[in-house]
Amino acid sequence: IAKAAKKVEAVYAYPYQNLVCMEPMNATALYTADRCAVWTPTQNGEAAFAATLAASGLPADKCEVYKLHLGGGFGRRGAFHDYVTQSVLLAKQIPGTPVKLLWSREEDMMQGRFHPVMQCKLVGAFDANNNLTGLHMRLSGQSILASVFPARLDNGKDPLTFQGLLPGNSEHAFGYSIPNLLIDHSMRNPHILPGFWRGVNINQNAIFIECFMDELAQAAGQDALEFRRKLMSKHPRNLAVLNAVAERIGWGKPAPQGIYRGLAHMKAFGSYVAAAAEISVGAGDKIKVQRIVGATDTGYAVNPAQIDRQVAGSFVYGLSALFYQECTVKDGRIEQTNFDTYNSMRIAEMPKVESIVMPAGGSEPWCGVVEPTICVAAPAVLNAFFKATGQRIRS
Repeated sequence: IAKAAKKVEAVYAYPYQNLVCMEPMNATALYTADRCAVWTPTQNGEAAFAATLAASGLPADKCEVYKLHLGGGFGRRGAFHDYVTQSVLLAKQIPGTPVKLLWSREEDMMQGRFHPVMQCKLVGAFDANNNLTGLHMRLSGQSILASVFPARLDNGKDPLTFQGLLPGNSEHAFGYSIPNLLIDHSMRNPHILPGFWRGVNINQNAIFIECFMDELAQAAGQDALEFRRKLMSKHPRNLAVLNAVAERIGWGKPAPQGIYRGLAHMKAFGSYVAAAAEISVGAGDKIKVQRIVGATDTGYAVNPAQIDRQVAGSFVYGLSALFYQECTVKDGRIEQTNFDTYNSMRIAEMPKVESIVMPAGGSEPWCGVVEPTICVAAPAVLNAFFKATGQRIRS
């Protein structure tokens, strides 16, 4: 990078975000001297059972947990069962009486775990022929593992931070070949506790790398798709999903008047995903997503209709995060405590999601559907916004 003919630098930032399950945290517990039973919605029955054992003080053969259908999990009901602990502790105070605990919306939103806050400084280097010869990504922010599962740290480092940016053929492998590449993480853990938010770290990492790729393409005077293609010859499945959304959206053909396009891709949870969006921009830079296309290569597809639904739902989640779901901190506390200050996409705002299911099969493992595509919706829209306005949104 130091010898580059031209350098491009940018700093991106990603905020805290809440999980806001539609059903607040709840559990019902019945405790006696020789038995404890809990009925609760959970993503992790074993963790709920462990919380019941610890809170009740009873042996495992005296405890039971009944898993109920849940009104949203997204990670909140996976590693964290504080609501189970609380219900059992309350039930111990009145043995033989069932205790139903239901948090208020405000309690739920202020006592949760949050998507980690993160910044990223990116520096790209070009040679005299506008070839990208180097890239440095410096992540700075929270570690989920340091807070939730510290035993899983690797010599104090959190490999989960690099989802979508890892080397080799991992399930979160980086999708470009760049001669000189450095991606590192400076861990900073403020007091707001992080957790597993649907998609986890691919959400910010996709925005960081895919929006910066558009910045690099602009600096090189090249089309965003063609610029990427030059770096993806050794990543055929990444390229296949990217080409699929580009073809479906009509990339390379003139867009209708007032319509602007953007795209993004990533490998996440073993799946190869991409998105292409068409937007319009009204007064006050108000964005309307007119159309969005998603392509998913999961290796195999048992139920394509279910994959369609998961892609559509993840795009709702990803676009809600982009437009409405920033958590801010004042006097050490999260300020957003209900849906009046923490909104979600409404039906009238959502475009029809066009899903391309394109499993490659072969010897590749069966891969994820629920989380991967959430990460590519936001950068596709942000890249289209720059096309429309000439403004980069980096925070």
